[in-house]
Amino acid sequence: MSLKAFHIVFIVLSVLVSFGYTYWGVQQYLHQGALIDLSLGILSGIIGVGLVIYGKKFLEKLKNFSYL
Repeated sequence: MSLKAFHIVFIVLSVLVSFGYTYWGVQQYLHQGALIDLSLGILSGIIGVGLVIYGKKFLEKLKNFSYL
């Protein structure tokens, strides 16, 4: 696997984990009312959006390189 392919897989997994944690944090807040869970969930969502933007820019920058 090339470095480019590994990077793309790693970004996708990071985005999934980030949004999963966002969902979990919001659910914890709704059930328990702990403000820290909501805060960390929102922060994780912001990081996930940043990772999506980063991933798009990465793909645009290296679109002429092969995946192998």
